[in-house]
Amino acid sequence: MLSLPWWIYIVISGIIFSGYMTVRTAAKEREIDEAFIEKEGEIYMQRIREEKMRRQQQSL
Repeated sequence: MLSLPWWIYIVISGIIFSGYMTVRTAAKEREIDEAFIEKEGEIYMQRIREEKMRRQQQSL
């Protein structure tokens, strides 16, 4: 294994590091997307509650 040139080890290390960073970035983006979706869903539910309360007050 030591018969390979030194730069090949650097290339292999770079490939492994690139794969690790890709997986790490994908996981972080997934977390950010889930937080955004949760926030938007809560805003939507709040609007529904407000509309329901407004309709109940109008029917009285």
